[in-house]
Amino acid sequence: MEPGSLAAQSLSNENLIALRRAKHELESPALTMKLASIVGSPLEKLMSRMPAFANEKVTEATELALRKCLALALRTLGRQAGAVPLSAPDKPSNLLHKLAVASTGAAGGAFGLFALPVELPVTTTLMFRSICDIARSEGEDLSSIDTQLQCLTVLGMGGTSKSDDDADFGYFIMRGALAQAVSKASSEIATRGFTAHGSAALLRLLNTIAARFSVQVSEQVAAKSIPAIGAVLGAMVNTVFIDHFQQVAHGHFTVRRLERQYGQETVEAAYQTIDIALDR
Repeated sequence: MEPGSLAAQSLSNENLIALRRAKHELESPALTMKLASIVGSPLEKLMSRMPAFANEKVTEATELALRKCLALALRTLGRQAGAVPLSAPDKPSNLLHKLAVASTGAAGGAFGLFALPVELPVTTTLMFRSICDIARSEGEDLSSIDTQLQCLTVLGMGGTSKSDDDADFGYFIMRGALAQAVSKASSEIATRGFTAHGSAALLRLLNTIAARFSVQVSEQVAAKSIPAIGAVLGAMVNTVFIDHFQQVAHGHFTVRRLERQYGQETVEAAYQTIDIALDR
């Protein structure tokens, strides 16, 4: 019998179902496809029409947004998990966060690209809080340095560019590419605490996540670049945006929960045996 099949058998039926659902969430259609279905136009075409200065604005806004998320994470480190101001310890408040992000999308739809420096940090911080909420619901300790950074890396797992060498290898390769940077940043924060905010390891991690996250931000901006998109469609675009990352977060932290129970090697082997194409 194949090792992967043995690994799958070692998981309970309930956990195997959870892992199958996680793989669906982690390998769901790309954000590009989801946004295109909302705006009714290929995003590549829309992105080619964006003004030349748009990429620079996206890069600046993305870095600012992630720095705000990092500051939020560092402020909560060392607190007891129950003291983190998210929701009660049960199911995550996904809908509440979607509604909050939809309202920022409405403003973005009304003001377009020029609203990005104001809207994106707010939207991303709300998404980060939602990701933390999902992590908590899967048994993660939000007072842990590693958990906070894992929440941040979800924003870098939401998709890859065509030029990304990790794009064709799936979740575990993409996660592995971020793991070393997370480990080094965690060590520096554990040693230096708040003074590690500007450390080289932390900045490298932030830059790596920003490079990946900015791809999705560009797609979101392109979807909002349609003339007279309006507040309603802007809210819809933002809802698809946060829903995509909530799915990735659910998948990622489900896998981590199962790894704490069965070990990474067993879970990864079982994950590889699951053919989600058969479920579609």
